[in-house]
Amino acid sequence: MTRVAYILAPSHSGSTLLAMLLGAHPDACTVGELKITRLGNVEKYLCACGAPIRQCTFWQGIAKRMAERNVAFDVTHAQTALMAHGSAYTNRLLRPLHRNRLMEFARDAALSLSPTWHRQRRTFAERNVALMESVAAQSGAKVIVDSSKTAIRLKYLLRLEQLDIRVIRLIRDGRGGALALMEPAAFADATDPKLRGGGSGGNRDDERLTMAEAAEEWRRSNEEADEIVKTIDPSRVTTIHYEDVCQTPLGTLGNLFQFLGLDPTKGTVEFRNTPQHVIGNGMRLDSTSEIRLDERWREQLSDDDLSTFERVAGAANRRYGYR
Repeated sequence: MTRVAYILAPSHSGSTLLAMLLGAHPDACTVGELKITRLGNVEKYLCACGAPIRQCTFWQGIAKRMAERNVAFDVTHAQTALMAHGSAYTNRLLRPLHRNRLMEFARDAALSLSPTWHRQRRTFAERNVALMESVAAQSGAKVIVDSSKTAIRLKYLLRLEQLDIRVIRLIRDGRGGALALMEPAAFADATDPKLRGGGSGGNRDDERLTMAEAAEEWRRSNEEADEIVKTIDPSRVTTIHYEDVCQTPLGTLGNLFQFLGLDPTKGTVEFRNTPQHVIGNGMRLDSTSEIRLDERWREQLSDDDLSTFERVAGAANRRYGYR
């Protein structure tokens, strides 16, 4: 059975930083978001090790190990996302965020009517289990860190008996998360503009949201995370805050390693000193291990932005302890 640490959080909550800190432990490994959706320009896309993704020897090794499990694999077209093999009908049902038990029962009942769903679910299980086992074998790690974040993916991973999943519920002040959604290139990507977009550059203007949209996205993502946590054995879930990761990293990591069954004394904050092969957020391509609390929202958000956030998501933000 493969032990998996699943980071559950809204986008831009610090999951890549956390995953790389966890992955620096000698008995853990992360490759970022194992759902591996779009990589953009794959000819220019860089692995965190600095190699073009198709030339990375780690990922070439993963493909070989997957083939030994009779699963064809190409990291640029991984097909590990839940909706990768679905029909228009099943993917429409899977698109809404995770909700309460009654709504999820209704979703599952509707999905069960589709022959495509049964094949889709089997393929999802086969490819994800094979990938996690292959990463564990390639790295020698006891724990694989998946920073995919979404609750609907977690729901179906939890049903796989081959995986021993521990959930890390990561929370960040919603004003910081909203700013990153509004300006992803400047506040949620590599420091070097030439390395943004996975290594191909770009301004990511097509991803920008308004404050109202960003606050709604942040609030709804937290709501779905809270709903799925209610369905999980409390001993398999721990909650941490992004701000604690940045301000007290060693203590926070020590608690997480104990939760994951790893020796907390082997953790380190010098995560750039460990070879990593992460795909996803552009900060993986930065060069420094400096852990710096990002609260640029305090200077960057206007009074109108803050008023809009308060109207849409202020109550939720306060429930998580932010004022």
